[in-house]
Amino acid sequence: MSDNDGKKPLGLGGSRPSNVKQSFSHGRTKNVVVETKRKRVVVPKPGAAKPAGSTGVQMGGDPSKRPAGISDVELERRMKALAMARARESDEAAKREAEEKERAAEREARRAEMEAKEAEDREREERAKAKAEEEKRKSERAAAKVKADATPAGADASALPGENAVDRPSAAGPRKVDRERDAREKAAKAKPGREDDGRRAGKLTLNDALTGREGGRQRSMAAMKRKQDRARAKAMGGSAEREKVFRDVALPPAITVSELANRMAERVADVVKALMQNGIMATQNQSIDADTAELIIEEFGHTVVRVSDADVEDVIKQVLDDPKDLVSRPPIVTIMGHVDHGKTSLLDAIRNAKVVAGEAGGITQHIGAYQVKTDSGSLLTFLDTPGHAAFTSMRSRGAQVTDIVVLVVAADDAVMPQTIEAINHAKAAKVPMIVAINKIDKPSANPDKVRTDLLMHEVVVEKMSGDVQDVEVSALTGKGLDNLLESIALQAEILELKANPDRAAVGAVIEAQLDVGRGPVATVLIQNGTLRQGDIFVVGEQYGKVRALINDKGERVAEAGPAVPVEVLGLNGTPEAGDVLNVVETDAQAREIAEYREKAAKEKRAAAGAATTLEQLMANAKANQNVSELPIVVKADVQGSAEAIVQAMEKIGNDEVRVRVLHSGVGAITETDIGLAEASGAPVFGFNVRANATARNSANQKGVEIRYYSVIYDLVDDVKKAASGLLSAEIREKFIGYATIKDVFKVSNVGKVAGCLVTEGVARRSAGVRLLRDDVVIHEGTLKTLKRFKDEVAEVQSGQECGMAFENYDDIRPGDVIEIFERESVERNL
Repeated sequence: MSDNDGKKPLGLGGSRPSNVKQSFSHGRTKNVVVETKRKRVVVPKPGAAKPAGSTGVQMGGDPSKRPAGISDVELERRMKALAMARARESDEAAKREAEEKERAAEREARRAEMEAKEAEDREREERAKAKAEEEKRKSERAAAKVKADATPAGADASALPGENAVDRPSAAGPRKVDRERDAREKAAKAKPGREDDGRRAGKLTLNDALTGREGGRQRSMAAMKRKQDRARAKAMGGSAEREKVFRDVALPPAITVSELANRMAERVADVVKALMQNGIMATQNQSIDADTAELIIEEFGHTVVRVSDADVEDVIKQVLDDPKDLVSRPPIVTIMGHVDHGKTSLLDAIRNAKVVAGEAGGITQHIGAYQVKTDSGSLLTFLDTPGHAAFTSMRSRGAQVTDIVVLVVAADDAVMPQTIEAINHAKAAKVPMIVAINKIDKPSANPDKVRTDLLMHEVVVEKMSGDVQDVEVSALTGKGLDNLLESIALQAEILELKANPDRAAVGAVIEAQLDVGRGPVATVLIQNGTLRQGDIFVVGEQYGKVRALINDKGERVAEAGPAVPVEVLGLNGTPEAGDVLNVVETDAQAREIAEYREKAAKEKRAAAGAATTLEQLMANAKANQNVSELPIVVKADVQGSAEAIVQAMEKIGNDEVRVRVLHSGVGAITETDIGLAEASGAPVFGFNVRANATARNSANQKGVEIRYYSVIYDLVDDVKKAASGLLSAEIREKFIGYATIKDVFKVSNVGKVAGCLVTEGVARRSAGVRLLRDDVVIHEGTLKTLKRFKDEVAEVQSGQECGMAFENYDDIRPGDVIEIFERESVERNL
């Protein structure tokens, strides 16, 4: 028999359906029907009969149906507990129902809000579509009106093209277009079904899961998105597969695997796999040679373009300027000549400035660059080069950047060695020359002698029927300066000097120094283009960005055009005097070029200083075996001075002693310089610089000598004196006497003693002696004894007889000649 006896069972019941709106990405929504099951709680009324199938027992029931062993009190207690449990369940069910109603209300409010927003969007879209359709109908009516005259008789002229009477609005109802629009609006407001579009086909909802719809796994969201992307690409006419792009790959001598993959735009894993297939096991950070890389590049279908490290400089290759872009520029005039012939004084007279007062000893030790405006308004750029022999290289650089050379020759001194060098530099640079015969105000001046001396060096002035202009000037009185400026202007006019100011700047470094407050500073003469503040440039092994430009008057300027000298601030290091400045586009290009040049310079220096063969190593070791070296450390204020001092030091010395410059640099003497000097036992020479406090304290502790100089003559002379102290003293022999052996005696405890007659000079016991037999030296040594009669004496004069015995030598015969001499040490100088 069934427990329920065919009656409705107690328990769950009262299900209530409710709609839940789900929101997804891309603005998609879906309504889901959710059924909430409530538990039915039945509380028995007092005196009511027990329902069939119930296991409970009411009070007052049939005792025969009561479980065995249950008393009335126990039965009553159990019934009370059961009533209390059912009451609690009823309260909890009511509470859950209230919470469910509240949540349903919230969901309904959110759904209503979203539906209102969607309706508003649809309404806005419909209004836009209606407006577009209205515009279209207007255009169609206008076209129909134009064709009205061509309409045949009997035709319906009021109908639009493609429109029949049913489509037109009438009293009977809306036309076909309006009915279609209403249908679209109704369809848009309708709830979307799962089969309406494919976007909902892959979503698994709660209702689907409970009902087991389609009974299987659905497609993922990512799969649906890929399908939509393919459909969109197909609709737009694009191909589903991306077309492979073949590139020109720049290939240096060595390249890492990751960089190779980057240049080919391929995956690193694919490149590593291709290498493994070719028998090469390499990670992405390992380098491979160019041949291997070329094999991989061709395997991927790309084209190889071989490049070298030097190709980084291709960005600064010279380009020819269009003649239309060229404009006139000031001439660059270099003042050259012998030391103390008045070059700087002549330039001072032109500039009306006192530059000589700023140079130590009145000697120019740097290259100065100045701009001068003549009375006619034309600009001239002057370079003042030192005349001392140590600055030959600086004068050479001055001649290479110049347009006109003014050769200054003193009328009272004529042509001197540095004058000849200046002539040679000017000829090597192939620039025109103007001879300025200075100091004509002196009584001893002889300009004609200067002209005659110049003939010996193939310089024929105009007064001697030549083509070289010559001007007699006096820097002291100012005589002839106007004629000199006119000659320079005339020569510049003949040369037709032009440059393009509207291009990237190119210039030459005239001088470079390390300023304490401003850092590395380079004096640059712009040769072409215009250098502006903010330009990125590379100069020699250094690079930088123009932080400031300062002209020859100390004023800050925004730009510098052709033939303008400026100080450039913003370098990362001190360049060499004579380096070329080039403006580039990016900071990366400048850094790459500077690093390549620095690497090439290091390799060049290493190759020059290294012996390549065993024979060369042995020859160098043998050559340096007996050579004493004076190591020194040199610090100067500017690069040109440091270079000139090093060149002067290289000329000091001979086969026995030489000066070795351990380090030369620009800037103050630092603790590093002191440490280097202490390790090598070298003094430190400072030229127009001083040691900082730390370096001074370190030098005092370590006993390193620091010497300061402001004139190059004094420094060179002191180094010569120091090097002279390393020369071994010259040993000279001075012959003081001769003696002839008359007879030989044998004396006990002494050995053989020669009876001699001093024939010349004097015989001294402390002197050295040689034994001559037939004018051939057979022994050289010292005397053991020198006696006059029986007494030991210190010396014996000429014409007297004496006895002599040699130290450790007895082979003496009558008739031999003894040569007596003394050795003296003579100090040598370089």
